[in-house]
Amino acid sequence: MIRVLVVDDDFMVAKVHSGYVTRTPGFEVVGVAHTGADALRLARELRPDLVLLDVYLPDLDGLGVLRELRAVRDEVDVIVITAATDVDTVRGAMRGGVLHYLIKPFEYAALRDQLAHFAALDRRLGRLASAGRADVDQADVDQVFGARPRSSPVLPKGLTAQTARLVERVLRERPGGVSASECAEATALSRVSARRYLEHFVATGKAEVRLKYGGAGRPERQYVWLG
Repeated sequence: MIRVLVVDDDFMVAKVHSGYVTRTPGFEVVGVAHTGADALRLARELRPDLVLLDVYLPDLDGLGVLRELRAVRDEVDVIVITAATDVDTVRGAMRGGVLHYLIKPFEYAALRDQLAHFAALDRRLGRLASAGRADVDQADVDQVFGARPRSSPVLPKGLTAQTARLVERVLRERPGGVSASECAEATALSRVSARRYLEHFVATGKAEVRLKYGGAGRPERQYVWLG
């Protein structure tokens, strides 16, 4: 389980965000703080994996908390959740190394997507470490930091942008994974064509393959969207 500390000065908002985290598989709330001082104290005591950090706090603001966290616990990850929309605050959060910046109010899906992305990156880095990989290649780095967007996406010969978007939608709608056959059925493509698009997303780091073991025979390839 990924352990989360929720920080927000509003008790009801903190309760809502905690509920969002609890609804997301693989995550648990280990603490809730309503002030900057409590956030720093609980971060030291509970050692969470992830902090959901508000900016507007009654004592030390969120950017101050972020700087203190970086000074004493650089390994903790942070997602800023705030109503602050000024450029200086966004820039300060970015320079503090936050994973993402969510502007209130938002629906559960917005936070769920960020948590799922965090979990996918955590799993990927964990697998690299467990496989004894001391170094990474550019594809690994791009998945962690995000590759620079291209002005015009390049697709392999024979693939079209319109169909790629259709396959992408199927992947996004099925976070548990989809097989080539299931994708073909959902998109009215042939199984071979569906698999070409799925493998393209894997090659570009936007999806990953997981093996689903069932009865006799070879395990089935399940494609999971990473974004």
